[in-house]
Amino acid sequence: MANVRSLLVGLARARRNCLVDIHKSTLRPLSLSSVNSISDYPSTDKLLVRVRWFSSTGLPSHLVLEMPALSPTMNQGNIAKWRKKEGDKIDVGDVLCEIETDKAVVEFESLEEGFLAKILTPEGSKDVPVGQPIAITVEDPDDITKIPGDISKGAEPKQEKTIEEPSKNLEKKRGTQDGKFSRISPSAKLLIKDYGLEESSLKASGPRGTLLKGDVLAAIKSAGSSLQSSKPSQDDKASSTHASHVTGHVPTPTVAPSQDKDAYEDLPNSQIRKVIAKRLMESKQSTPHLYLSKDVMLDPLIAFRNELKEQHNVKVSVNDIVIKAVALALRNVPEANAYWSTEKEEPELCGSVDISIAVATEKGLMTPIIRNADEKTLTAISSEVKELAEKARAGKLAPNQFQGGTFSISNLGMYPVDHFCAIINPPQAAILAVGRGNKVVEPVIGSDGIEKAAVVTKMGLKLSADHRIFDGQLAGKFLSTLDANFSDIRRLLL
Repeated sequence: MANVRSLLVGLARARRNCLVDIHKSTLRPLSLSSVNSISDYPSTDKLLVRVRWFSSTGLPSHLVLEMPALSPTMNQGNIAKWRKKEGDKIDVGDVLCEIETDKAVVEFESLEEGFLAKILTPEGSKDVPVGQPIAITVEDPDDITKIPGDISKGAEPKQEKTIEEPSKNLEKKRGTQDGKFSRISPSAKLLIKDYGLEESSLKASGPRGTLLKGDVLAAIKSAGSSLQSSKPSQDDKASSTHASHVTGHVPTPTVAPSQDKDAYEDLPNSQIRKVIAKRLMESKQSTPHLYLSKDVMLDPLIAFRNELKEQHNVKVSVNDIVIKAVALALRNVPEANAYWSTEKEEPELCGSVDISIAVATEKGLMTPIIRNADEKTLTAISSEVKELAEKARAGKLAPNQFQGGTFSISNLGMYPVDHFCAIINPPQAAILAVGRGNKVVEPVIGSDGIEKAAVVTKMGLKLSADHRIFDGQLAGKFLSTLDANFSDIRRLLL
């Protein structure tokens, strides 16, 4: 990869030098295709700069850096932190800034040498559209002062011109013909009288020049709060008349108390939380959720965990063992390890068991992935979970560490939560909600074959599954296999 990057850097420099000689005196924006293709490379956690080349009269040769699209769903991002300041020298591979996307915080890496002449989008900027210029670089340090301070005004992305539909144009023409109309609907006439409007100021959009109720409402709305209905309601008349007879004087209007501006506080929403809210709403609206519950025995798991700690000095959490048990259940029931193909309109089986685990961070919920979890040992799963959780909380997850996954687990066992329903994370087909363990009394058959009451610890599980893939039989089969893994916990070692 380093050799490929070096080759592309050399090509970009060569092309840039050619452009400097040929187009030095003309204004001609060019796109460096080699740079753009690298910037969209999905398997790296660092972003290579996407640029536009400018050489214009009155300005030195410079590069305009744009806000890139870091994922197929990203249309805007936040500038979390600038690593370079105006005037700093930039080498190939230097990190210019950190960009907060809808997934994580990604480092913005330079592919060109030069000097940072102007920061167009300051640190902390929110919802910066993809394609908007964020900085300008130059080759010669003497050219830094030649970049004007108000250049950011001309660096806004061009707005696409909207083309109005012919029907809307016709309505606009009808409504603007001298403001005259030949007919007035009864409801429009009543509104004109109530609000004291001038008929000559209204524009008709109805057939044959008819003034409709919507035309009057539009005029009232455009006028805002300056218009008030001069016709009191019947209830207002009755109440005011009654009050005047009883008290002997006309009641004074009451003024609503003003809202206390300090009674609330606006909390800024991170880009990650915005995307989470949008995706979860889309999941509930487009994915038919099927819910099944099961309480599993937790005593064998606790005994096995204590045995590993005391006899082998191996420390694993309950969540680590849950991940392993779920992974083996998916391997034994491969039909449950699938996703719904919208193109084929049928389920497609996944080739590996990749478990997404929900990790709470300050910026929102992240789901790092334990890949091939069914093939890994408990100690490997435990160390990988710790590493990924730390990266998630620090916002340092690489795209390949949170993109993908075939099944999700959300564990609230550390809180006083017995059962809860989780929302499926598309395009996955299922998510398992894990509650806390509770001691219950239930009949147990002893070694002597006699049934007697005993205190056992049970943990609540609730499966949320895509009903297009999971029917009752498949969901029941998966939960039965998972229950068997918890009852005979040593199966996880096979």
